[in-house]
Amino acid sequence: MLLNGLLIIAGLMALFVGAEFLVKASTSLAVRLGVSPMIIGLTVVALGTSVPELAVGMDAALSGSSDLAVGNIVGASLVNLLLILGISAALVPIVFERATLRLDLPAMVQAALLLYLLSIDGTLTRPDGLILLLLGVSYTFGRIHAGRHDLAGSVGGAAMAIPATAHQPKPLRRLLLTVLGIAVVVAGAELLVEGAAASARAFGVSETVIGLTVVAIGTCTPELVTTVMSTLRGNRDLAIGNLLGSSIYNICAILGLVVVVAPQGVAVPSEIFAADLTMMVAVTLVAASVFAIGARMSRLEGFLFVATYAAYLIWLLWRI
Repeated sequence: MLLNGLLIIAGLMALFVGAEFLVKASTSLAVRLGVSPMIIGLTVVALGTSVPELAVGMDAALSGSSDLAVGNIVGASLVNLLLILGISAALVPIVFERATLRLDLPAMVQAALLLYLLSIDGTLTRPDGLILLLLGVSYTFGRIHAGRHDLAGSVGGAAMAIPATAHQPKPLRRLLLTVLGIAVVVAGAELLVEGAAASARAFGVSETVIGLTVVAIGTCTPELVTTVMSTLRGNRDLAIGNLLGSSIYNICAILGLVVVVAPQGVAVPSEIFAADLTMMVAVTLVAASVFAIGARMSRLEGFLFVATYAAYLIWLLWRI
């Protein structure tokens, strides 16, 4: 138990250090290259912080632990939408950009509904995985196109222009720091999950519960840290871009790739489908509707989201 505790502490420390590198380097890289911070959040940072989910999903699927593989993705989606987005809004109210309302929220709804429909028969096959991957690729191109359009419309890109004489860090250096930040964040998440999962198993908790709670929260810690730090720094675009991008990529890119690689596909446990996956879809639909109507998320709504996640955890533990 002492070793598990040390792993958890080391993982948390690595996450904070890595997230600091990641947020600062990726934001600087975006400005230096004339790219919107939102686009960096939706691509480099979002995919980078989703690597822990990919590692856990691959290992679980190839070892036959489908409960852990699917539970991790479903649990991570609930953590991102309810817990992390709720905490971010509780700190600073969120005002959603037009592009977020036009593309990101609809993509989240599409990803959640598509996963639900593909899981009805209880198994995700390789064709299902390819469909999820296709949606992820389509979303990425759509978001980059939207970001370029927004940038071009901001006085011909003047809002992001950088004077030729200004001293700016070299793009290669910032890119290397971004990669370093992602690597440290991923290493920290793996240490955290390893320690927390071992502790949970020591108390006789099932793989389903581990995937939906300990592993999901652990693998989402990079998103939590980068989102909170970006929020406190005032980089709201990067914070929301990273969070929404990670939520969409977790379902489309990460789970899609896991399903394609798994030899026999990935089984969706009936318990997860009937309860947790249904919960994920319901939360996504309600949240997207609320955001679309008001185009913002208040502090009160942020606290309500966090409270809803706490109630979900109580419900989950009660089902054991």
